[in-house]
Amino acid sequence: MIKKLLIANRGEIALRIMTSAKELGMKTVVVFSEADRDSMPVQLADEAYCIGPAKPQDSYLNMAAIMSAAEISKADAIHPGYGFLSENPRFAEAVEAEGLIFVGPSPQHIRLMGDKQRARKTMESLGVPVLPGSDGVVNRIGEARRIAEKIGYPIILKAVAGGGGRGMRIINSPAELEENFKTAQREAYLAFNSQDLYIEKYIERAHHVEVQIIGDGENVVAVGDRECSMQRRHQKIVEEAPSPFISQRTREKMLETVEEASRKLGLKSLVTFEFLVDEEENFYFIEANTRIQVEHPVTEQVTGIDLVKEQLLVASGEKLSFSKEDVIVRGHAIEARINAEDPRSFTPSPGKIHFLFFPGGNGIRIDSAVFQGYEIPPFYDSMIAKLIAYGRDRNEALHKLEVALKHTSIVGVKTNLPLLLSLLKSAKFRSGNYTTRFLEEEFIW
Repeated sequence: MIKKLLIANRGEIALRIMTSAKELGMKTVVVFSEADRDSMPVQLADEAYCIGPAKPQDSYLNMAAIMSAAEISKADAIHPGYGFLSENPRFAEAVEAEGLIFVGPSPQHIRLMGDKQRARKTMESLGVPVLPGSDGVVNRIGEARRIAEKIGYPIILKAVAGGGGRGMRIINSPAELEENFKTAQREAYLAFNSQDLYIEKYIERAHHVEVQIIGDGENVVAVGDRECSMQRRHQKIVEEAPSPFISQRTREKMLETVEEASRKLGLKSLVTFEFLVDEEENFYFIEANTRIQVEHPVTEQVTGIDLVKEQLLVASGEKLSFSKEDVIVRGHAIEARINAEDPRSFTPSPGKIHFLFFPGGNGIRIDSAVFQGYEIPPFYDSMIAKLIAYGRDRNEALHKLEVALKHTSIVGVKTNLPLLLSLLKSAKFRSGNYTTRFLEEEFIW
């Protein structure tokens, strides 16, 4: 069993990991930037080490500093959380090279899934449906033209090493392709140090549904699905489990397909498979994330499974504490991301929180690391908290979420609370049949 865990992250996910680690009797170590010196993870960890200035590249992305903190603290494992170095295979290799446990999939699997085009080919070879697209990297505009003509517009340009919506361009015509190809390459290079792109057919009215799996090296279990279609510029805002759109027949087929592919790959730890689903419920693999997801709480709420605890147990060499037959989805859970941003322009709103109140009650969960008097720094993601509502069915979960958001009070910074409350009044959202384009193209408030 892991005895001392270093958490190479910050904010709410650092606290979330810390909670499960302490329940398992592990000592916890956090690393922090100068901007996070007074943060809640630093106050609650058994040990804390400053690893550099506020900018991520000088701290949370500084592998040498993190490894030094692990050596000084005598930690025997590192959990990367999400973002930062969580999907960097070189970091996972560096951790293992020092004889430490990396809490996550193997470096080989991280590298495979991090190369979106290679992952796509691998999934296709394992019988997982993929969208029509390029067979490899597309670096020349002429090649891009030929592929686009073959599969038909609209198409989407994607960065091979991409994530978080960066390096993506939706293309509706040959003229748009000419205009956007080099721009997408530049954006991909700036974000990922690689200008490699690939092309896929773009589904205009798509649903974004993901499947959570966890494996221990021998057994792999699909732990349900999540609906993640409420997005702005490919960034998720509201997530729910299970998906209110897909039928039970489609759900079972997706879970079985992912489980079988994961078993053949020998996947270990948590991995999330993301799919686009069209109006006829055909589903197509788009990518796999080899880390804990921001939206993991909704799966935990409907299954009763502590995903982080299972992840830590698997990393310690234990087998999964449950089987496929033990996974029973009960009720419905919805997560709203409360962000420090202008609710109309979406401009980040860092600053000091002068007053803060989060509601409680049956079926309400708050994942957050902020507190009254906390200064939200301008250097990182603007998320303040995740408010998760659980109900016996979707209507009850929606009602609880609305009441909880109304009772939430944050003074000192702008937040997206007005947007979230307006969204909950939308008939389209309440129907459950909304697509990834809804927030940007259909929603008016």
